[in-house]
Amino acid sequence: MKRIFVDEKWCLGCRLCEYNCAYSNSGVVGMSKALKGKKIYPRIRVEEKGDTTFAVSCRHCEDPMCSKSCIAGAITKKDGIVRVDQEKCVGCLTCVLVCPYGAIAPGENGTAQKCELCIGNSNSSGEPACVGGCPNKAIVFEER
Repeated sequence: MKRIFVDEKWCLGCRLCEYNCAYSNSGVVGMSKALKGKKIYPRIRVEEKGDTTFAVSCRHCEDPMCSKSCIAGAITKKDGIVRVDQEKCVGCLTCVLVCPYGAIAPGENGTAQKCELCIGNSNSSGEPACVGGCPNKAIVFEER
């Protein structure tokens, strides 16, 4: 299965991956209309450690702790992709606490959100939006 991989030596820290992710998951046509003047809720985020910047996103674990800890049964794994059912999520955010990679965060409505590889997004071109939006190709979508 293809996954997102990040090479921090190429990351510029520009955060374009975050903006492309937020736009792709917004469901709104037009990036300016979707994001201008609004707080964004990307499912990938850039972190900085000293002089190094890198993007953090879900690794779609073989045996995801987030799914095991979800009291509502909202986090499941299907076809190798760990997903959050927004209708079932109660916003307890236990999954945020147990994710060893820090890849889950509260979304706009307080429920958990995470990278789902842009599967089913109307704004997606077939690859995750963060990959297409990275100007330095620090983020790739491939099998390893």
